[in-house]
Amino acid sequence: MTTTTLHSTPSSFSWGRTSVAVIGIWFAAALTFAASGGISIEPGQFPSGLILGVTIPVAVFLTIYNASSSFRRFVLGLDIRTVVAVQQTRVIGALFLALLAAGILPGLFAWPAGAGDVAVGVAAIWVTHRLVRNPASLASGRFLAFNLLGLFDFAVAFATGVLASDPTITGGATTSIMNDLPLAMIPGFLVPLYAIMHLVAIIHWRQARRS
Repeated sequence: MTTTTLHSTPSSFSWGRTSVAVIGIWFAAALTFAASGGISIEPGQFPSGLILGVTIPVAVFLTIYNASSSFRRFVLGLDIRTVVAVQQTRVIGALFLALLAAGILPGLFAWPAGAGDVAVGVAAIWVTHRLVRNPASLASGRFLAFNLLGLFDFAVAFATGVLASDPTITGGATTSIMNDLPLAMIPGFLVPLYAIMHLVAIIHWRQARRS
């Protein structure tokens, strides 16, 4: 298992600095897009803005990964323990459950999205610990399952979030609060960022299986 540092190779150094800059620009763009209502979910309307906000960053990552050998080396040189540890912050999904208790979010969305995120965040603690104790666990089926379930959690949250935007379905509170800052940055920035981290982990898993 290797850890990328600023002194590893010239290409790693370049991609490391570039990645930090791109994430900063992406955050600013996502903030502006969310503030303008670009990712708003309205009842009866196709959530095109939300879909673009989530899929474009992931598509850009996959495109560069497939097109650039130096970027592939950079991605494979990342410390997989750190990549997985990022998922531990998914426990912030407990916020959805708190908003459910306050009557602000509907259970249709809050339960699967909140409980799912908390479960992934807690599981990430165990997966990270396992990687530290046994680096060979990277090639295990459990490691792959963890990342696939993490991505599945987003799919469920997306589907229920769209459904729960309609008060005729929820019978009360809707996901309209997710259209406003700061919560809009969860689907607008954090979800695609976490998704990319899952993809990086799966890339490492695939490489470990080949080795």
